[in-house]
Amino acid sequence: MSPGQPENAFRIATGAGTRHVPPCMSWLHRLERWLGPVALPNLTLYLVTAQAFVYLTALLGLLDPTRVMLIPAAVMAGEWWRLFTFVADPPAAHWVFVAFALYFLYLSGSALEEQWGTVRYNLFLLVGYLLVVGTAFLTPYAAATNLFIGGSIFLAFAQLNPTFTMYLFLVLPIQIRWLALIAWLGYAWSFATGDLATRLSIAAALANYFLFLGHDLWLSLRQGFRRARTNAERRDGPQVRHQCHVCGKTDLSHPQLDFRYCSKCAGDQCYCPEHIRNHEHVLTDGDAKQP
Repeated sequence: MSPGQPENAFRIATGAGTRHVPPCMSWLHRLERWLGPVALPNLTLYLVTAQAFVYLTALLGLLDPTRVMLIPAAVMAGEWWRLFTFVADPPAAHWVFVAFALYFLYLSGSALEEQWGTVRYNLFLLVGYLLVVGTAFLTPYAAATNLFIGGSIFLAFAQLNPTFTMYLFLVLPIQIRWLALIAWLGYAWSFATGDLATRLSIAAALANYFLFLGHDLWLSLRQGFRRARTNAERRDGPQVRHQCHVCGKTDLSHPQLDFRYCSKCAGDQCYCPEHIRNHEHVLTDGDAKQP
């Protein structure tokens, strides 16, 4: 470790060399090593199956869905199972929307697990779960929702695969980035108009999102700013003032040359020292074509 490098930072080897990792990411990597032996593959499939089971049994009248919700006051009264069953609480909507939501959850979660690896994906869900449960006890009589945990999975997938194209209702092609934009707007609206429990759930889910993706997001934004600044500098850079009509030399490519204009040529025809006395005169403006 170099003398100027903080003790709580370290470097990760990559194909192009090494890069510094912020302290929060170093803790995540340590947690990944601890979680590795017990990481559960295909965790999204279990979540989708559990939510589908609860939805169908509730639809048939075999189960009261409120019995699986996370209500901290009920947990403190002895209904401890709610700490775990609330992740199986499906969206309260028409079955068409529920089917689409569960399909989208499986698609995003499976792709994210394949891209990140099972351990990191498990850790992402675990941290999100702990944050949502922890904030839920700040409003003990309100039911917490797992909706924003699923939303954070989708936002993470969209951040890593912005150009992924899916077909809404198997017909309409749309890139995932635009659906993510709609989700962000929906989060902003829910945070502005929702109650305290809703705001806490959104804050917990987004805190988890930024914990895992904030560093990469910052790097992407910084790279975008650098690219925009470079393009602006190229666009606003020095312009060609003089260009030889014969060979194309300019005052930028050959600043040491003394460019002159021929008084016998039609229009303003510029020439370098080599061709100012050795060129065919332009007799009409129509003949004045740059090389």
